[in-house]
Amino acid sequence: MAELVGNLLVAQSGGPTVAINASIAGVIQEAGKHPDTIEEIYGGANGIYGILNEDLIDLNEEKARNIEGLKSTPAAALGTCRYKINFDKEPEKAAKDMDRLFQVFEAHNIRYFFYAGGNDSQDTSNKIHEEAQRRGYELNVIGIPKTIDNDLPYTDHCPGYGSVIKYNAATVMEVAFDVASMATDQGSCCVIEVMGRAAGWIAAGTVLAKREPSDAPHIILLPEIPFKEQALLEKVKETVAENKYCIVVVGEGLKDEEGKELGAEDAQVDAFGHKLLSGSGERLAKIIQNGIGTKTRSVKLGYAQRAAAHCGSATDIEEAAACGEKAVRAAVEGNSGYMVKLVRKSSDPYEWTTELHLLSEVANVEHTIPRDWITEDGFLPNEKFVEFAKPLIFGELKLNWKDGLPRFVRLEKNLVEKTLPDYM
Repeated sequence: MAELVGNLLVAQSGGPTVAINASIAGVIQEAGKHPDTIEEIYGGANGIYGILNEDLIDLNEEKARNIEGLKSTPAAALGTCRYKINFDKEPEKAAKDMDRLFQVFEAHNIRYFFYAGGNDSQDTSNKIHEEAQRRGYELNVIGIPKTIDNDLPYTDHCPGYGSVIKYNAATVMEVAFDVASMATDQGSCCVIEVMGRAAGWIAAGTVLAKREPSDAPHIILLPEIPFKEQALLEKVKETVAENKYCIVVVGEGLKDEEGKELGAEDAQVDAFGHKLLSGSGERLAKIIQNGIGTKTRSVKLGYAQRAAAHCGSATDIEEAAACGEKAVRAAVEGNSGYMVKLVRKSSDPYEWTTELHLLSEVANVEHTIPRDWITEDGFLPNEKFVEFAKPLIFGELKLNWKDGLPRFVRLEKNLVEKTLPDYM
């Protein structure tokens, strides 16, 4: 099979993470090792949305030290989006978008395409791969896993997850010390809301803060376990009686026994059609205070949890970069229609490698926490989860500091000259 020669395009999609830029750095640095097949290296400004607008960033012009600096820079350096090519709901628009994408690919001789993102992004990658085959257009497409939600199937875990649970567990420890120091005989409770729509991986990860049975978090409410109000109130009351305080961690996607999300805004959805989730922590705090009279406050970690590079996991960043590197090697070797996945070889000592998995089996499949990784009463992850999660937070991310604060990288983002008519 003849080598495919042309230009490379990499883009990011969905919510950012501490580690997503490390994957982009991995792609760029590995691409530079294949000058015979990869001629120019481009980035899509704001994901598929920017590519449709022919907004391509010339990554060849970026300084090498800035590319390396991406590994310690949070957010999405190329810009991201929540744009879905939806053939099910908007077939005419989706077909038009796909035509435009391939016009951009042809205009700029794109032969290698990499998309870093979660479930919907892997679906987009798969659609582009299938469309390239249908059109007979030579294009190798590889998806790069990314999501703090950790809900992609087949990969042991997702880049970005180790850093978010490292930060969240540390924050839970700090908040718990604060609440405990102010606890009186009347008792107090704090509800900490974290991200996690349908899967409780992020909330569950805070269990790593629990080094002794009496340590926080005392209760972790997961979307996988239907919420029962009376059972929670009894557990909080029991915990306050024992410790004078109680720390509850809740995933934003917590559902009641009828499957309704406690924090859902029914009238608001994002570009992917997902209901906006906000307020499960605040609602639970009211339920607890009204139900048993214990003074209760809520804390929402919000964007901080996915942007906290100062508490990033070195293991996470190393794995994220390796996923980008693997994607390029796989594509240059002639592979297309795959997502890179992390494969665990051992938990103690922790050893891992990268492999490939078919995008068609990954797209739009949500991976949730196995029931046997959760205690029987549903209030905490068990030792199986701890064994899984613990190695992912090892090592501290080394940052550059200036005047007492982190110094992050900003790409110059010089745009490639457009050749097509305006689209959107």
